[in-house]
Amino acid sequence: MQILLANAKIMFEKSNVKPQTEPKFQKAANILAADMAQLTVEELSKELDCNHKLAAQNWHRYQNFFNARKMPALFAYNGQAYKHLRASSLNNEALSFGQNHLWITCFLYGLLRPMDGIVTYRMEHCVKLPSTNYAPINQFWKDKLTNILIDSVNADDGILIHLSTEEYEHLFDWKRVRKEITVIQPLFYICKNSDLKMQAVWAKTCRGAMVRFILQNQLTNPEELNAFSYEGFEYAPRLGEKAYPHFVKEI
Repeated sequence: MQILLANAKIMFEKSNVKPQTEPKFQKAANILAADMAQLTVEELSKELDCNHKLAAQNWHRYQNFFNARKMPALFAYNGQAYKHLRASSLNNEALSFGQNHLWITCFLYGLLRPMDGIVTYRMEHCVKLPSTNYAPINQFWKDKLTNILIDSVNADDGILIHLSTEEYEHLFDWKRVRKEITVIQPLFYICKNSDLKMQAVWAKTCRGAMVRFILQNQLTNPEELNAFSYEGFEYAPRLGEKAYPHFVKEI
């Protein structure tokens, strides 16, 4: 199985863990970053749809992009999923398994393996730059990433565990992806009075925890995901379908 997990906007500024590999699309990331470095704080605020403080922070990041200290991708992000993935407590066997099975989706670097070296940044799907011919950045990536993902999954066992989010599907020709490989997308719901609701914080939490579960146990069969449980979420065999296994927490 190959696994997709989304990156996070919140990042650590440094890590004591050294990267082991270079991102597959480092050259493309360099070109995008060079374009971002040409923008003013005000322009970054508009492109990244963020406030002046965040825009100023990322102006400094892009000015220093080529000199900044690199961190392994899995240890660089500090969003909700990564807080529950807890990369720093994974053993070497789990990390090695992740390096061969986990892809992290990202608008700046495209696709990342866990130990790929990256620097702090912020990038959004809607950013338009000279190097993207002023088309949204997700369109820039589509032709570059679709075959890589499909070929990677087919070289494994043809199964992709989709724990990224919908906005990152636009990095790929998602219709082709679903046609040419088997995509399994676990869904996480809160159940109250028989009413199922998806809450973003819990969904992110469980995605990170499930990636940890897969890496720790080096799972190779999607049916093994049914044993996953976390913070009250349990597999609900009577709900969903094979491509969309449901994990539910009763409250």
